[in-house]
Amino acid sequence: MSSVARSASRKRLFWVLAGSIIIVGFVLVRGYVHRADAADAASGSPAAPPVGALTTLALLQDLPIYRSGIGTVQAALSVTVKARVDGQLVKVAYKEGQTVKQGDLLAQIDPDSYQAQLDAAIAQQAKDEANYQNSLVDLARYAELMKQDSIAKQTYDTQLATVAQLKATVGVDRAQVANARVQLNYTSIHSPIAGVVGIRLVDPGNIVHATDTTGLVIVNQVDPISVVFTLPEDAFQTINHAMQKSGTKPLQVLAYARESNDQLGTGQLLLINNQIDTTTGTVQLKASFPNPEHKLWPGQFVNVHVVTGVESVVTIPSAAVQRGANGLYAFLVKPDGTAAMAPIQVALEQDGLAVVQSGLSAGTRVVVDGQFRLRPGVKVIERDANPGPPAPSSKGS
Repeated sequence: MSSVARSASRKRLFWVLAGSIIIVGFVLVRGYVHRADAADAASGSPAAPPVGALTTLALLQDLPIYRSGIGTVQAALSVTVKARVDGQLVKVAYKEGQTVKQGDLLAQIDPDSYQAQLDAAIAQQAKDEANYQNSLVDLARYAELMKQDSIAKQTYDTQLATVAQLKATVGVDRAQVANARVQLNYTSIHSPIAGVVGIRLVDPGNIVHATDTTGLVIVNQVDPISVVFTLPEDAFQTINHAMQKSGTKPLQVLAYARESNDQLGTGQLLLINNQIDTTTGTVQLKASFPNPEHKLWPGQFVNVHVVTGVESVVTIPSAAVQRGANGLYAFLVKPDGTAAMAPIQVALEQDGLAVVQSGLSAGTRVVVDGQFRLRPGVKVIERDANPGPPAPSSKGS
């Protein structure tokens, strides 16, 4: 065989061996990829990285249960002080906004004319009493003469009638004196209740009348003070049952400021109104509050909580409650540190807490922040609720 033939034969052999090696390599790589795909398919999706979240424990605690409404503060007593006699207002004895006691002098009407009427009534009474006493003496004298048969019986009977008449006249005089004294007393106007006086409605120097409708000033009792509020119609049975269960002990009522939600007072429920408003579907209630610091003021709007009882319940922060297509749920952290979804039922939410009826037990760790990045099986890493500022850079300026 020539050298040229041998060379061509060696080239063919080389290319046959190279092709065989390439084919074997391709088969091996394909088999490895197939086995890797099969392993991935068997183990599911690749493991997700851990997720940082804020968690807390579901707690078993005694929680006050209440119904909430909006109320208006009202004076426990409110009196429009009016003049009871006519005359010139000569004195105002209070300062606007002053706290007064029952019986304190508020105003003075000119008493001179009423004093004169009293003096005249007293004088008339004295005159008529003198005549009455004189008639009694005459009657006794006529009685002696009757025994001696010295006067006619008609004269004695006339004197007897005169005595009775003068006695009645003295009775009328006494009544007129009492009336004149009452009218004089009415010129001094006193506070009928303890409370706070409002803005002066009539200035000194004006003529006032008993028939005036505006009055002189309004006195409101603000300690204690009342709050009238409404609740939905369906709250009636709850409140009524709680009242019957508590017996003679009134239900506790809490009042809060509308804007800041600061507690303004703790009072007692006085009553449920005797009918439900059919136009609004609400029931009206009234509570009384001690108010020594005057935190509650007539006309003020407040949020009201009526405590119907205390129950031992499982609670979680309201932020832990999530809403999905199938209802409420919460993310919990299992003992192995992974997340799981737990369907729950919530009885009510109040003060940032959710009362869990079912789905969670006390001591279960739940996620309260970071749920949007979670899915079942993901590892949960606890993070700080209030992370501090970033560390300063170590680089020089």
